[in-house]
Amino acid sequence: MAIDHVLLTRFNLPTGGVEARIRAGESWLANRWALFEQYCAPSVARQTTSAFSWVIYFDPESPGWLTEAMVPYVDRGLFRPIFRAEVPADALLDDVRSVVGDPHGILLTTNLDNDDAIAPDFMARLQAAVECEDRQALYLVNGLVKGPDGVYLHHDPRNAFCSVAAPWITPSTSWDDWHMMLGKNMPVVEIGGAPGWLQVVHGENVSNRVRGRLVSPGEWSVAFPAMLDDLADPGSIRLLHDAVVLDPARRLRDLGRATLRRAAISMLGKDGMQSLKMRLRR
Repeated sequence: MAIDHVLLTRFNLPTGGVEARIRAGESWLANRWALFEQYCAPSVARQTTSAFSWVIYFDPESPGWLTEAMVPYVDRGLFRPIFRAEVPADALLDDVRSVVGDPHGILLTTNLDNDDAIAPDFMARLQAAVECEDRQALYLVNGLVKGPDGVYLHHDPRNAFCSVAAPWITPSTSWDDWHMMLGKNMPVVEIGGAPGWLQVVHGENVSNRVRGRLVSPGEWSVAFPAMLDDLADPGSIRLLHDAVVLDPARRLRDLGRATLRRAAISMLGKDGMQSLKMRLRR
């Protein structure tokens, strides 16, 4: 089956309100570029397959130092930078077509946040999981969450590393809906196995938090080389305490938050939820 696979990343797209001012700030941009170079870019460069393209969206008003910093990656052919103030669905498909060139049977698109990483076989596992020509959402359901003091093994069947496969005659992408809502409009394929992704919790991604079960970073250093080296081994006592006390508490917390989120979406809708988020960030 012929597949055109495109990785999609937002870098500093304007979003309006307070968040737009934060994303336009030099400090945010510098810190986010450092995370991109430490986690995201190396993980994509290490993929076991080269049968994909990577599109990254940037603000047209990005500073000169940022456009210069991306030149080595562009020259290597790692990604295609596209500068847009917004990315409506029709523009996204036009951009994807321009990157792919001559479309084949299936379009497969995958979301990757600019401060996260993927395992070396992430793209290959996704491509192997596309077994029909109907539209479907795909998720590698197991991953790692890196916090300031440890790394956690996490099972998330509707995570942000989402993909959508669809025939080119009726194209659809991983940005057509929020990652946790894609399954409302299409079948879902859940791909198990070893952790396929690494989500990095840091001071600027306040919507993310440590989730999962504490594990030794050494177990996953091959899949994510140099990305976990700054974490100490937790030791058996801390691992036991996390498994018995902290992990169950985190699960209860996440269950409560998920219940509230579903209720809010049901009452307010997606646009209302976005407006509420913007007000809370002010």
